[in-house]
Amino acid sequence: MIQMELGGLGFDPKSMSPIVLLRDAEERNFLPIWIGMFEAAAIAMELQEFKPPRPMTHDLITNILGKLNASVTKIYINEVVEDTFYSIVEILEDGKEEPIQLDSRPSDAIAIAVRADVPIFVAESVMQKAKMVNAEKDEEDTKEFKTFIDDIKPGDFQKYFDEFSKE
Repeated sequence: MIQMELGGLGFDPKSMSPIVLLRDAEERNFLPIWIGMFEAAAIAMELQEFKPPRPMTHDLITNILGKLNASVTKIYINEVVEDTFYSIVEILEDGKEEPIQLDSRPSDAIAIAVRADVPIFVAESVMQKAKMVNAEKDEEDTKEFKTFIDDIKPGDFQKYFDEFSKE
């Protein structure tokens, strides 16, 4: 599993469908997921710290869990089949060791995750199928690494060898 962060919300310029964008910490890999308008609004409201006068569905879910002494521990997007993403919301009841795993649409899981302030994980198989790569960042890092390799001298390793041989 790869930990991701919510990178933002946007619209697909072709279909004008909302997209949630997840990104890794290094901002190398991005995972766009097309979601519904209501789920996009639910995520956006939480990100903007807008509190409606009455609880929205995702607020209700987290409120119910709190009253039942349970909490969301993480969510993960575990599968993609024919461009449809699948996810799990993991819940831990107070006093229990094993979490409960509930099937969820990723948009709902992400809306709950932002409310519960829990990590978002994506299966490596999902990332391999659906990710977008930040080619500019990869190119920059590759160039930097090549420069490092070109400029390295055997003596540069001496300090590490000296530290290792002391142990």
